[in-house]
Amino acid sequence: PGYNKMKSLLFLIALLCIASVVESHVDTFRGGRGKDAWKQRTIYQVLTDRYAKHDGSKGSCSNLSKYCGGTYKGLIKELDYIQGMGFDAIWVSPILKNLDGGYHGYWATDLYSLNENFGTEQDFKDLIEELHKRDMWIMVDVVANHVGPVGMDFSGINPFNQPEHYHERCIISDDDFANNQERVENCRLADLPDLAQENDFVRTTLLSWIKDLVQKYNIDGLRIDTIPEVPKWFWTQFQEAAGVYAVGEVFDMRLGYVADYQNYVDAVLNYPLRNAINDVWRYNSKNFRDLANSMNANRNAFKDVDALGVFVDNHDNERFLHGNSNHAGLEAATIFGIFAEGIPMVYYGTEQYYGGGPDPANREQLWTNFDTSSNLYQMLKAAIQTRKDHKTWDNKYVERYVDDNFLAFSRGEVLIAVTNQGGSVENHVTYLPFNKGDTICNIFNSSDCLTVEDGVNITLDNYQTKVYVKSSNNAQESIKE
Repeated sequence: PGYNKMKSLLFLIALLCIASVVESHVDTFRGGRGKDAWKQRTIYQVLTDRYAKHDGSKGSCSNLSKYCGGTYKGLIKELDYIQGMGFDAIWVSPILKNLDGGYHGYWATDLYSLNENFGTEQDFKDLIEELHKRDMWIMVDVVANHVGPVGMDFSGINPFNQPEHYHERCIISDDDFANNQERVENCRLADLPDLAQENDFVRTTLLSWIKDLVQKYNIDGLRIDTIPEVPKWFWTQFQEAAGVYAVGEVFDMRLGYVADYQNYVDAVLNYPLRNAINDVWRYNSKNFRDLANSMNANRNAFKDVDALGVFVDNHDNERFLHGNSNHAGLEAATIFGIFAEGIPMVYYGTEQYYGGGPDPANREQLWTNFDTSSNLYQMLKAAIQTRKDHKTWDNKYVERYVDDNFLAFSRGEVLIAVTNQGGSVENHVTYLPFNKGDTICNIFNSSDCLTVEDGVNITLDNYQTKVYVKSSNNAQESIKE
C-alpha cells in the first residue's frame, strides 16, 4: 500500500510539473504577452477621443455625444502623465473605422480600415512604438459581436455586407438578459446588427482578422466587448487566434454567470467584485465581512482570480463619485483595487476625482485636468511602485484582520489597511507579515511608522487608507492624507 501511495504521489507531482510547463509554454507562445505576464502590469484605460488633443489645445468638449478631438498624437504627447503614476499598460478605444458619431469606437463599418478621427495608421503605429520604448504595453478594445447601427442596410459594411452575415432582427430586452440566453446571443444589443458567428465566412473572417491585427501592429493584449452576446464556443477560437492575453466584458453581477466565461477566454472584467466594492465604499450598504465573503466566493467561482480585471470606474458605468463627494472613499476603493487579486485597471479621470453619470457624462475630456499634484495621482504613484517593488502579484492575498468597518490584508510584505467609516477607527492587528522588532512605515506618509511588538495599533481617520512596508523598503515621499 505504501508503494502504491508513493507512485500516486509521484504521478500527481509529474502532472503538476507538466501543467506548469504547459502554462509557461502558452505564455512563451504568446510572445510573453499571456495572462501571467499581464498579471505584473497595471492598466490605465483611456477613451482615445477624450484623453488629449495633438495640438495641445485645452478647450472643453461642448457635446460629449460627439467627437471631441482626442488623437493618438495627443496620447503620445501626454504619455508622461500616465507613466508618472507608474502605469505600464494602456487600454485604448476600438481602432476601426466607425459610422459617423462613433467617437467611442463601437460602431465599426470596416474591418480593415482605421478610425481617421483618431489619426492615421502611422500615428497608431507611432503610439505603439513609443509605448514599447517605455516598456509600456497596449491593450486594444475589440468587437466581434456587432457592427454600427445601419438598420438592415449592410451595403456599407466591409466585409459583412450580406444579410446572411447577421442574425434576424430582434432586440434584446432586459428580461432576456436575466432569462433567455438564446436571445442574448442571437438578437441585437441596442439594435446593433448582430453578427452570425455560426456562418463560416463570418467566423473565419473574424478569426483571421484578429490574428492579423495583433501581429500587424504588435498589440500586447485585448479587451473584448460584449462577451455574453456571442456563443461561448466562438471565444475559445478567438482567444487562440489572438495569441495574446484577452479580458472580456461580461456586464453582469451574477457570479456564476460571469465566472463561466473564464473557461473560454483568459479573463473577464470582475464586475461582481466592483459591485462589492461599491457596496462597501460608495453606498455604505455592506461591510468588510461581506466584502471578504464576496472575495472568497470569487476564488471558488473563477478559474484564475489573479487574471481578472479589477476596476472601480469605467466608460460603461456612472463613476464612483457621481451623486456623492466622498473623495477619500474613492481613494480607498482605488488603492484597494491596486492590491486586490487581479490586474488593476484605472479609468482615466479617476485620479482627478471625475464624477460623471451614465454615458456619455462619464466620458469627460481629460486635457483640461492633467494635474500631477492631485492627491489620488500621488497615491497611485506610491501604490503602483510598491506593487512593483514587492511583486505583490506573486504573493497570496492574506486577510490579517476584518470586522465590519476595518480591513487589513497583506500581499507578501505589504500590509494594506482600509476603512469604510468617516470617523476614526483603531484596531490592534497581531497577525502580521512582519517580525517582532521590524519598523514599518506608511508609503503615503513616511513619518507614520510603527514598531512591531505583539502587533501594531493602526488608526484610520475618515476613509483613510494606509499601506505599510518595512522602513528599509520605504522610499516614497510623504504626501497629503
